[in-house]
Amino acid sequence: MGGRNGRGIFFAIWGRLFHSFPMAHPLALFLYEKLLPGGQLLNRLQDLGYRVQAIADPATLVEHAEREKPLLVLVDLEPRKDAVCQAIAKLRQHSATSHIPVIAFASATNIDLQDAARAAGATLVVHDTGILVHLEQLLQQALQVD
Repeated sequence: MGGRNGRGIFFAIWGRLFHSFPMAHPLALFLYEKLLPGGQLLNRLQDLGYRVQAIADPATLVEHAEREKPLLVLVDLEPRKDAVCQAIAKLRQHSATSHIPVIAFASATNIDLQDAARAAGATLVVHDTGILVHLEQLLQQALQVD
C-alpha cells in the first residue's frame, strides 16, 4: 500500500484541498465604477487566479486594505479623480498598507490625473486602453520586490 502509489494519492488529494481554500488565491482589491473596462478587468484577474474584492467608495480603501490584506490594489482614476488620488496617498501613509502595490489606470489623454496618481504614490500608472491586454505583465512588474 505504501511506496510511490500511496504518495501520489496523498499529493493528489493534498493538491485538490490546497486549491480549494481561498487563501490559495491572492486577493486583489479593485476600486472602480465604470463597467468598461472594470468588469473585464475583474474577470481577467479571476482568470489569472486572483480573488477580487470590488470597492466602490475610495474613502474605504485603506480600511478594506488593512482588514483584508490584499496582495495588490487596482484603481480606476477617472470617476472620482481627487478622491481616488487621496485614497492612494492615505494607503501610502498608513503603516499597515504602505507596502501594497497600487496599479492605477486612466485615459491616455488625462496626463494631469496620471501625474497626480504618481505623486500620490501609485506603483504603476497605465493607460486604460492597454491595461487589459498587458495585465499579466503589469501585475508582475508591480509585484517585483526592489
